[in-house]
Amino acid sequence: MAKGMMKMMKGIGIGMALGCMAGAVGSYYLYDNRKGIKRNMGRALRSVGDLVDDVTSFF
Repeated sequence: MAKGMMKMMKGIGIGMALGCMAGAVGSYYLYDNRKGIKRNMGRALRSVGDLVDDVTSFF
């Protein structure tokens, strides 16, 4: 049981490390491309709004 717990702790540690790295890369990307991100987010929100409208029109 102790070996299983150690494997789980290693997995949690690796997951936390990868999450921190992904967060750092993502924040750098967002800071570097603010104008493009804002435009793409606007398009994505508009698309989601259109999708919600289409789905609600079925009911």
